[in-house]
Amino acid sequence: MSKNILTLNNISKSGLCHLEKRGYVCGDAVNEPDAVLVRSANMHEFSFSDSVKAVARAGAGVNNIPIDLCNEKGIVVFNTPGANSNAVKELVLAGLLLSSRKIVDSIEWVKTVKDEPELPKLIEKGKSSFAGPELQGKTLGVIGLGAIGVNVANAARHLRMEVLGYDPFLSVESAWHLSRSIKHAESLKEIFSSCDYITVHVPLLDSTKNMINKDSLSMMKDGVRIMNFARGGLVDDEDMLEALESGKVSSYVTDFPSAKLIDQKGVIAIPHLGASTPESEENCAVCAADELVDFLENGNIRNSVNFPNVSTARETDCRLCIIHKNIPNMIAKISSAVSGEGYNIENLLNKAKKDLAYTIVDISLGEKDTDFEKLFDGIDGVIRVRVIKD
Repeated sequence: MSKNILTLNNISKSGLCHLEKRGYVCGDAVNEPDAVLVRSANMHEFSFSDSVKAVARAGAGVNNIPIDLCNEKGIVVFNTPGANSNAVKELVLAGLLLSSRKIVDSIEWVKTVKDEPELPKLIEKGKSSFAGPELQGKTLGVIGLGAIGVNVANAARHLRMEVLGYDPFLSVESAWHLSRSIKHAESLKEIFSSCDYITVHVPLLDSTKNMINKDSLSMMKDGVRIMNFARGGLVDDEDMLEALESGKVSSYVTDFPSAKLIDQKGVIAIPHLGASTPESEENCAVCAADELVDFLENGNIRNSVNFPNVSTARETDCRLCIIHKNIPNMIAKISSAVSGEGYNIENLLNKAKKDLAYTIVDISLGEKDTDFEKLFDGIDGVIRVRVIKD
């Protein structure tokens, strides 16, 4: 098996070393790559060769990857949820403080008076213009309780804030990590109407695009402070600027500046620094490398955005990894094809995710050597077949 990984961005050395020590060749000019390792590079015009079996995003968001095309080609797309959660959490906490205490405005004002002869007296007199509320005792609404949202919610409790969380798809793992003191909101309306601060931690989907808009803003408390360290498209910029102008929103802190937002009163625009720490970049790169190794060498899928998580230990000298459509009778057809060649199926695992499914079949080859890709060609609905041999 070839071991070529194409990198489309500068990837942390920790992740590359993890691959290279296992014999993988990594770089931005490798031929016939088995997988692509990417951070923020736009892949929507990328030409996928037939050799590409997987794409690993060293980060959480996958808007830069053409998921539908990958589905058609049977390319598994991985991301690294949670690997950058501490870095983003810390910046959200900074955003809460920046939005409350007018720190940015006060720093800029201090620069304008540096040459004044009675600077100490002027500073004492002028500081009252930048007074702002403490976080303690205020209510923070956390929309989205994935790895980042849970970390933010728990940290806010340590700051003695009241925390209201909303996530209709809360996972068991996230629930285990969530402090028992976090109150659960029954609806977004409850978050909007009850909170002094709101932070958003959901993916950008058709259902979440512009979720912070004129209607949702109208439900909020006057003077609410809003944090967006998830995706720029979650907030309607025009509606936000109107709310800032009217005083409905006191401050909007965003990690996704747009031309409309930059240098506007009440907006604190940060240049997408959420995951920009050396620790986060290392964590994401190592996690992405681990996912690729386990998939390419064992056929296991962990943290895929387009295929189900399927993972099981290998106990035979041959593993068949079959990507197929999620349609009736597929397992029977796959099993029949394998057994029809005289193989005993020692392990079979199948899971589906929406319209796609993934099946692992473990067999012992013995003296036989079958062209399994050709064997499954005749089964309607099979998209891609990989054979992993010891």
